Amino acid sequence: MSKIVIITGDGGESYEALYALHRFEEEGWNAEVAAPSRRRLNMVIHDFKPGWDTYIERRGYGLEANLQFEDVRVQEYAAVLVLGGRAPEYLRNNPKVIEIVREFDRQGKWVFAICHGVQVLAAAGLMRGKRVTCYEHVRPEVELAGATFVGEQTVCDGRLVTGQTWQSHPSFYRQIFAQLSGKAAVR
Repeated sequence: MSKIVIITGDGGESYEALYALHRFEEEGWNAEVAAPSRRRLNMVIHDFKPGWDTYIERRGYGLEANLQFEDVRVQEYAAVLVLGGRAPEYLRNNPKVIEIVREFDRQGKWVFAICHGVQVLAAAGLMRGKRVTCYEHVRPEVELAGATFVGEQTVCDGRLVTGQTWQSHPSFYRQIFAQLSGKAAVR
């Protein structure tokens, strides 16, 4: 099965979304984007600017969501990827999103998250006892969810692969495709 569902919404990180779609396509995977509704999403770009204590946000490229959450059938996919940006802050309150990621976990399928995407996994209760990484300012949520924060670009723990930020893309996707191909040991 070479199919993955990518979870995001308005305020999702534009670069993370496009990079994911292109990487999966390059590897011959069918990647489908799921969001609250089927439409063109308003994505954002988070960047770092000297003199700012936090990241700045600008409008990013738009992204077509070809599925709404209600249409996701977990049995059709090998994995789920939860993107970062601001979208996870409200998606973690969506019962259908929580149900989707929990079902991937129950079925022993791959769960991937990058940057703020771990907020969804924390809300779903999927991180207790796991080693994970994420954007550094999400670390308190990771630890409150019972996980151990690891300050590395990419961390694999069982069937969970996490990445810090879009700057982690090279190591994050190397790990993802090594795991999906069975060429790396599950740690």
